[in-house]
Amino acid sequence: MLKLFLTFLILIQTTDVGITSPQNGETIRGQIQILGSMDYPTFASAELAFSFASNSGDTWFPIQTFSQPLTDSNLAVWDTTSVTDGDYNLRLRITLQDGTFLDFIITDLKIRNQEIPTATPTPTELPTFNNQTPTPRIISPTEIILSFPTSTLLPPNPASITANSIYKIFGQSALVVLVLFVLFSLLIRFRRN
Repeated sequence: MLKLFLTFLILIQTTDVGITSPQNGETIRGQIQILGSMDYPTFASAELAFSFASNSGDTWFPIQTFSQPLTDSNLAVWDTTSVTDGDYNLRLRITLQDGTFLDFIITDLKIRNQEIPTATPTPTELPTFNNQTPTPRIISPTEIILSFPTSTLLPPNPASITANSIYKIFGQSALVVLVLFVLFSLLIRFRRN
């Protein structure tokens, strides 16, 4: 058992695996290149994922999965604009051939896409003034015209119904019902005979 532990410890010390960029506590925004290595002797697969820094459970959102190990390269490009600003953790999980895994976690990444970085002002030389009296500038009054929107008449509605058209439709319907009633009563009378 001690030999297995020492072998495992030597493998970890001689193998350079993990995330090299970004670093713990770094402030990031936009498209971020995630750099690192995952070339481990018993590599089976790997997953790059992120979670909320306040995550008390084991909820990780995958960024990319890997079926082949990579060494000192760009592991993925993370579009941080697709998540809300806040503090996050980044994890590289390497699954080994025996089913165990190694986790490399970058903590306290601060995504700040909504904040605009402020530039530090550089000191400039103050202008020198001569002691002449300034000439006043006279601004001529400007005419201000207020305009208010006017209402526009709507075109007549072709589907509108007038009282006369209602009376006309009612009369025609009553006439059709009366004619049908007479026809049915004649039909019934002729059938009886």
